[in-house]
Amino acid sequence: MNILYINTVYNKGSTGRSVRLISEAALQKGFKSYIGYGRGHWKGKNLLKIGSDIDFYIHAIGTRLTDRHGLFSKKATAHFIEKIDSLKIDIFHLNNLHGYYIHYPTLFEYLKDKKTVWTLRDCWAFTGHCTHYELIGCDKWQTHCSACPQTKSYPKSSFIDNSRSNFRIKKDLFTSLKHLHIVTPSQWMKQQVKKSFLKKYDIDVINNGIDLDIFKPAAGIFKKRVGLEKTFMILGVANVWREAKGFELFIELSKKLRDDEKIVLVGLTKKQAAKLPSNILAITHTNDIQTLAEIYSDADVYLNLTLEETFPTTNLESLACGTPVITFDSGGSAETIDPETGFVVAKNDIDSVLDIIRQIKKEGKKRYRHACIKRAQNLYSQKNYAQYIDIYKKVLSG
Repeated sequence: MNILYINTVYNKGSTGRSVRLISEAALQKGFKSYIGYGRGHWKGKNLLKIGSDIDFYIHAIGTRLTDRHGLFSKKATAHFIEKIDSLKIDIFHLNNLHGYYIHYPTLFEYLKDKKTVWTLRDCWAFTGHCTHYELIGCDKWQTHCSACPQTKSYPKSSFIDNSRSNFRIKKDLFTSLKHLHIVTPSQWMKQQVKKSFLKKYDIDVINNGIDLDIFKPAAGIFKKRVGLEKTFMILGVANVWREAKGFELFIELSKKLRDDEKIVLVGLTKKQAAKLPSNILAITHTNDIQTLAEIYSDADVYLNLTLEETFPTTNLESLACGTPVITFDSGGSAETIDPETGFVVAKNDIDSVLDIIRQIKKEGKKRYRHACIKRAQNLYSQKNYAQYIDIYKKVLSG
């Protein structure tokens, strides 16, 4: 049996690493795997690049000018379909289709009669523009998007709002598939899908898994390397730091910290790093996941101040490295932890966050370490992705 995975990236970021792990799980069960990706450059006989860097930039500029994200890259998508048509694919497994790389009308016309699984890692599939709406509390997507309040957010449109027509196009195309099975990483996300125009399809929940050969307690070398041996280290990690990830809230928290309490933020741009106070250490974006595991391991607490979230992989990575988590009650975040491994706090409640930081500091990280590692090993290992095999068999059987 042949499976084709499609995602914005491969083996990069949480979605790219998940696609790699799902593909490896399929290979172990005797499936043959191909991966189509849009951004970056990877070598491998089963890896298929969709479009070129020029296609990407044209798509990004077109989106910025017209708010027609996903409606460019038509030739690149047609060429990709020509390549995969000869591979005799049995199952098409879609992941993130946004990211300036694919023309989804061409893709879905091709997939109309194909056996398809779609892992929804955010809300873009059933909105007229945005990938998340929790931050602003918008529910237009439940009826029909229009007059979008987030056109200036990713995928950014500088001048035009086409959310109404985008919603109609997506609804018509995405509900046209005859054999579609949807997977979400959290119960929260499943409930969102059940309120959308995709509710007619079967939906299963498979929690994200992480590579526990990488994310595990590591030797304490990060604090020593950056001179934080005698400090209580509060860690935050994001692929892109913005308002929804709580960037400004970390700055607010920093004003309340004591001298022996420091924040480390991973994934910042140089521009963001330049505006930070002295008690926040900035680390720019890194794809070195071994180093990331070392940072998680040395942190005294992982703090996730996200204001909208599907199912944060960073929480899982922290648990696997033995570090307790404090997370806002946003999206599926609360599903990642229990009372033995962390704390759930109401959004924007920095005072409660500070109280819990002091509680963990008083009790010591060791109180939580074993429970954190055990939860990650029991619930969030790469073995989770073997559950997709049952989904594939179900889809193949009709």
